[in-house]
Amino acid sequence: MTDTSKTLCPYCGVGCGLEVLPPARPGRPVNRDEHGNPVWQARGDRNHPSSKGQVCIKGGTVGDSLDRSRLLYPMMRESLDQPLRRVSWEDALSRITYEMRKTLEEKGPEGIAMYGSGQFQTEDYYTAQKLLKGCLGTNNFDANSRLCMSSAVAGYIQSFGSDGPPCCYDDLEQTDCAFLIGTNTADCHPIVFNRLKKYHKKNRKVKMIVVDPRYTDTAKAADLHLAIKPGTDIALLNGIAHLLLRHGWIDPGFIDSCTDGFSDYAQVVKSYPPERVTEICGITLSELTKAAAWWGKSERVLSMWSMGVNQSTEGTAKCRTIINLHLMTGNIGKPGAGPFSLTGQPNAMGGREAGGLAHILPGYRLVKNPEHRQTVEKVWQVPEKSISPVPGLAAWDMMLALERGDLGVFWVAATNPAVSMPDIKRTQDALRKSPFTICQDAYYPTETAAFAHVVLPATQWGEKTGVMTNSERVVTYCPAFRNPVGEARADWEIFAEVGRRLGFEKQFAQRTSAEVYDEFISLTAGQLCDATGLSHERLAKGPIQWPCPAGESDAIAHGKHDKRLYTDYRFATPNGRAKFCAFHIKGLAEPPDENFPFVLTTGRLYGHWHTQSRTGRIERIVKKYPEPLLEVNPKDAQLLEVQSGDWVEVRSPRSFAQIKVLVTQNITRGTVFMPMHWGFLWGDNMEVNALTHPEVCPISLEPELKACAVQVTPIAAPQSDDEATVKTRFEAVQKLAMRVEVTV
Repeated sequence: MTDTSKTLCPYCGVGCGLEVLPPARPGRPVNRDEHGNPVWQARGDRNHPSSKGQVCIKGGTVGDSLDRSRLLYPMMRESLDQPLRRVSWEDALSRITYEMRKTLEEKGPEGIAMYGSGQFQTEDYYTAQKLLKGCLGTNNFDANSRLCMSSAVAGYIQSFGSDGPPCCYDDLEQTDCAFLIGTNTADCHPIVFNRLKKYHKKNRKVKMIVVDPRYTDTAKAADLHLAIKPGTDIALLNGIAHLLLRHGWIDPGFIDSCTDGFSDYAQVVKSYPPERVTEICGITLSELTKAAAWWGKSERVLSMWSMGVNQSTEGTAKCRTIINLHLMTGNIGKPGAGPFSLTGQPNAMGGREAGGLAHILPGYRLVKNPEHRQTVEKVWQVPEKSISPVPGLAAWDMMLALERGDLGVFWVAATNPAVSMPDIKRTQDALRKSPFTICQDAYYPTETAAFAHVVLPATQWGEKTGVMTNSERVVTYCPAFRNPVGEARADWEIFAEVGRRLGFEKQFAQRTSAEVYDEFISLTAGQLCDATGLSHERLAKGPIQWPCPAGESDAIAHGKHDKRLYTDYRFATPNGRAKFCAFHIKGLAEPPDENFPFVLTTGRLYGHWHTQSRTGRIERIVKKYPEPLLEVNPKDAQLLEVQSGDWVEVRSPRSFAQIKVLVTQNITRGTVFMPMHWGFLWGDNMEVNALTHPEVCPISLEPELKACAVQVTPIAAPQSDDEATVKTRFEAVQKLAMRVEVTV
C-alpha cells in the first residue's frame, strides 16, 4: 500500500486524528528501523475537528511499534507449569468452546467472565456484549474503563439521567474560567491542554484553576494552583459552594426551573465554611476565596477532571459534587461551560455506547431495566429473558470470583490486568487459580500472558476496520491500512467465531465490521447517543459527533448543529430536571498513620501508555523514560536522609516496591508520587499496584487506585541497578516467554 490513511490515535481519549504514511512510497526507499522492520510514519491530521493536526509523542511514534514484539499465532498449554506451545486456530478455538461448554454445564453462565478494554473498537465491544449478555446469559463483561471512567459514568447518569459528556473541545476556547481537578491534562490529554493553554495565554481575563497535590506541568500554566491534601476534593468543592451561596453567585432561575434537590444540598454545604475547608484541604483562605470568586463571577465555567477524581472510593460523589457547582450557577448547555469528564482511553466512550460495562447495555441502556432488556433482545434475536436483570461482575469482583473458584473461564482481551489491577500480588494469585484463562492481545510477552492457558493473536488498530469515539463524542472511522501480522485476527471476529461454534450462527451472521456497526447503531435510535445517521460509508468521509440521528449527518458534518448536550435545559431524567445530590467528605479509604505516614498517589507519564505493552517497545520513549522515579518533597527527603538518585523501599500494608528517588518541590509534603507503567517484565519490584488497595466506590465500583498509605525507607541500590543489567534481564524474560514448541 502506498496511500496515506486517515485514522485515530490509539492512545488516550482526546481522539487525535492521524495520517499514517506507509514505509514504501513512490520515489523513496523503504523506511526501516534499526531492526530492519518497515516503519509507518504517523503525523497529525489537520482536518480532524478534535485535534486539528496536533499530535503528542505517543501518537507521533505509534508507527514504530507496529512490528515490535507482536503475537503472531495462537499458543496453548494444559496448565501454567507447562510452556506455551504453538497451535492452530482450530485447536485453540476448539479448546475454548470445550471449556465454555463445560463451564456452562458445571457452573452456569455466571461461571464465564470477560475483561475487555477501551482499546477495542466499537465493533469489538458490541460483539462481545452480544456473546456474553445476549447469547450466554451473563452480564459478566467488564472493561478496564471500570478502572478509569466508571465514576464519571455513574455521576452523569445520576445527575442528568444519562451518561454522555455534555461539552465539546470548542468550549476550551470559549470559557471564562477553566477549573481542572484531578487531571494532569498536560501529560495525560496533551492536545486538549495545548488548545486550552494557547487560548488562555491569548486571553488574560480568562482564569485557569488547577487542583492537584502535585505541581504538574498543568499546574504551572494555571493562575491558581490549589495543592490540596489527597482525598479532600469534596471538602474543597463544598467549600466553594458555600461561598457561592454566601455571596449570591448562583442562578436561582435555572435552579428553580431545571433542577431538583437544591434545598437539601444547600443545607449540607452550610457545614463547609471557609475556615473548616482550608484546614481540611491544607490551602489558604485567600486561595479558597479566589477560586470561589472566579467561579462565581464568570459567565462561562468549564470544569475538567479525570482519574484523580474518578479513581476514588468517593469517585461518584466527587463527580456529582462538581456537577452540583455547575447546576447552582447555570453553567451547562452553553458555549464555554459544563462538566467535562476527560475520557482515559481512545474508545472508552464507544465502549459506554456499546454497553461495555457489567451493568449497562448498548445505546445507554441498563441491564436492570426490563424495557431496555427487551429492546436489545429483539435486535439480538434471542428469546425474551435471555439477558439477565442482574449486573455482572465488575473488574475487581472478577478477581474475587477467581479467588473463590466461582469462574471456570476468564477471558482477557486487549488489556493487561496482571499489572493494572489494584493489590497486584493478590490479583496475580487470583489469576493463578483460574481454571482456564484466555489472553487475547496484539503484543507478546505481556505479564498477563504468563497466567494464560490459551494466548490468541489479535490485530491492532491499523490492521482492522472499525470506529472509535473520543471524549467530545466525535466518532472517527479507523480503516485497516496494512495486512494483519502472522495469524492475527480482529477481536470481534474471534468473539463471533466462538459464538458460532457455540450454536449462535444467526446472531453472528455478520461478515464485515460495517455490518456489525450497522446493527449496533440501530440500538441507539431515540437515545441520547443516537448515531443512526452514521455508517462506515458515511464516516469514511470524515469524523462526525453524536447525537447524529438518521438524515442529519450532512448538517452535522458542516457544523449546522449544536455540539453540546442539554442546550434546551431538558435533561434525560423522567421529569426532565437535573438532580442535585449532597455528599459529606469521607476522605481516603486508607489514610496515613504512624506506621505508614505518607500518602502515595499514582499516575501516568507523558510518554508512556498504561503497562508499556506498546510504548515500552519504542526506543525514543524508553530513552526519555528509562525507569520509574518516586517524587519526594525536599523536606521529606531531608527527614528520610535521601537525595535524588538514591534507592528507597516503598511499603504499604500489602507489599513493597523498590525505586529511585526524585527530590522535587513539585510534590506536597507528606505525599509521594509513583508512575503506573512498570510491570514485572520491565524491572524488579517496580510495580506500583503491589502497593495499592482494592477498596472501591460503592456506586461506580471503581477502585481507589490514586491513593494509599505507605512508608518510605532508604535502601542500598539493588544489584540490577544499571542499564545494561536491566536490559539484559528483560531480554532474558522475553526469550523465556517466547520459547514455544512448534506443533503446526
